Amino acid sequence: MLAYLYGMLALKKITVMLPSELLERATSATGKGITPTIRESLEAMAASLAFDGLRMQRGKVKLSIDQQELRRD
Repeated sequence: MLAYLYGMLALKKITVMLPSELLERATSATGKGITPTIRESLEAMAASLAFDGLRMQRGKVKLSIDQQELRRD
């Protein structure tokens, strides 16, 4: 795996074996090329994992915010 620096961003060049039909459907859905489509998919997966972590915290964090006061805004 090769790593490249693009400004302050480190990039890695990889080879990925994907089913052709899956790649065609994904690029068709985004309307973009292969690299942007894969990048968006990876970002969506990372965001999904972060939200899952937040969901696991639901009800475990005590907030000292008055809901009625928030609704007045």
